[in-house]
Amino acid sequence: MTNQKIRKTVLPNGLRVISEQIPQVRSVAIGCWVSAGSRNEVDEESGISHFVEHMVFKGTENRTADQIAYSIDAIGGHLDAFTTKETVAFTAKVLDEHVPRAVDVLSDLVLNPTFYEEDIEREKGVVLEELKMDEDNPDHLLHETFVSNFWPGHPLGRAIIGNEQAIRCFTSEQVRIFFQGTYSPDNLMFVAAGNIAHEELVSLVGDRFGELTSRATQKITTAPKNQSSVTLRDKPSLEQVHLCLGVPAYEIAHSKRHAGYVLNTILGGGISSRLFLRIREHEGLAYSVFSDLGVFDDSGMLYVYAGTSTDNARRVVNNIIEEMKRLKEVLVDEEELRRAKDYMKGSLTLSLESTSSRMSNLARQERYFQRFTSIDELHDKIEQVDSSSICEVADEWFGEEKVSLAMLGDLKGLSISQVDLKF
Repeated sequence: MTNQKIRKTVLPNGLRVISEQIPQVRSVAIGCWVSAGSRNEVDEESGISHFVEHMVFKGTENRTADQIAYSIDAIGGHLDAFTTKETVAFTAKVLDEHVPRAVDVLSDLVLNPTFYEEDIEREKGVVLEELKMDEDNPDHLLHETFVSNFWPGHPLGRAIIGNEQAIRCFTSEQVRIFFQGTYSPDNLMFVAAGNIAHEELVSLVGDRFGELTSRATQKITTAPKNQSSVTLRDKPSLEQVHLCLGVPAYEIAHSKRHAGYVLNTILGGGISSRLFLRIREHEGLAYSVFSDLGVFDDSGMLYVYAGTSTDNARRVVNNIIEEMKRLKEVLVDEEELRRAKDYMKGSLTLSLESTSSRMSNLARQERYFQRFTSIDELHDKIEQVDSSSICEVADEWFGEEKVSLAMLGDLKGLSISQVDLKF
């Protein structure tokens, strides 16, 4: 480890405890992370990881739902949770003097939830309303439409929240079995960043989790296979056509990942990116346009989002394809490469200014890399990227046999097919 203030201890039962001591602050961000998410569900469990995340807040053997809500609010802290396709996290941010309470509350949530049947039935209604809210959000709906057709039939192609049919069928027994098979010590890590001594965190976590034995159920997951597709979804109530165009990309720990990050920055990663300048600033075709990377254990995607008018949708798609093609065929000049690298290094450094972001970064590095990389090392990796390596990545990623497109909005008879997505 390059940072001596980052320490890791593995308890005898396999639970990992990781901390970064930052003595110049008064806050501590703490998270209990589960190394499994919605991609680890079978079809009939679709959405259960997210549902369990909700349910632990409904009550434990030691606290009612109200007491959980008061527990961190009463000391001026923040309590939160979220589910992704490969992780679930329960987090708290408190003053350093309140660390014992924060650890106690987080431990209670992931050790002692009650999962009463009446609470489950009530929470189904809440989650179904959340599902409706997502359906009303065009950005979210577009993304889910795109991903489900990009990785059809694979858990990574499913929505994290699940589907109405599966949610309505959840029972207390099913939730409890899933919880016990997933929230196992070898699947858990406690991570903290802030004004905390590592020994204190190990002691607090060990007192609560030391007797927990392994109970994880092995679930084999396979890498998804990308399927090129064009999906047009008509929704006349929308004022814009929202579009998402994407291609397969590297998995999260790929050796060429840093060149992929620089490529994404150049293509659509900021207001000086090629797509932003061309589509918004020079041609005035969209207000919002950007590219991003979605990366996982064994797969990834690069996708471009834009919101535009029906009349301009085809032109926007053509512009995206042309900019991808240009990255394959023409080396990025030194000035643009320098700008992209500095943008990335600055954004990365600024994003780690808070204890919460540093805690999340530690958890991510442990989850995917099993080592902790310093800012300086990351900067060095970015600096090693050259124009040739970007061109090489573009050549691997971009091509009509790989590209997929989804459109959502008032299409007014607009028709685009796979043959229109030519490089």
